[in-house]
Amino acid sequence: MDPAAGGFSEEQFREACAELQQPALAGADWQLLVETLGISIYRLLDQQTGLYEYKVSGALEDCPPALLADVHMDLDYRRQWDQYVKELYEKECDGKTVVYWEVKYPFPMSNRDYVYIRQRRELDVDGRKIHVILAQSTSMPQFPERPGVIRVKGYKQSLAIESDGKKGSKVFMYYFDNPGGQIPSWLINWAAKNGVPNFLKDMAKACQIYLKKT
Repeated sequence: MDPAAGGFSEEQFREACAELQQPALAGADWQLLVETLGISIYRLLDQQTGLYEYKVSGALEDCPPALLADVHMDLDYRRQWDQYVKELYEKECDGKTVVYWEVKYPFPMSNRDYVYIRQRRELDVDGRKIHVILAQSTSMPQFPERPGVIRVKGYKQSLAIESDGKKGSKVFMYYFDNPGGQIPSWLINWAAKNGVPNFLKDMAKACQIYLKKT
């Protein structure tokens, strides 16, 4: 199924599960960018665009899979714990649930915003219970571009989560977007090396607070 038409294919969900078992890094120039806090981050340069794709794998202790997936899906809660969120909400458009997300960028750069669809499923793979969340950019007339904010095109994310056999989660994430405009390479490197681990650390902390709230 065409993701732009409001859904994701079975194959896309299965691919995320397979990468959770073993990230597919062979056959392309994936580079290990950083290893920190039990998380490994790889990136692949697209020679044509100069943009990077990212794969993240590792474990988050004390965050059970279902809880981690719930926290990831809860947009109201994310507005509380993610300091980079300017605006984030869901809206029904033509029978589809569409997410609008504006991200704060450091001065003097313009903020970026995203319009995307997402889907969460629970899969049984050879007796392993895996939570998969897929997200992809879409274009909707109900979300016109805003002055002073750059619309991100080509956003794509997959997240697969299963138990680490203890109290935590084993996680795989694929991520790509085209932020548009001129972003200095130091910021791109900082975001990958520090932003992603910090985001996962914040999410782990958010899981603990979420647990107490519910």
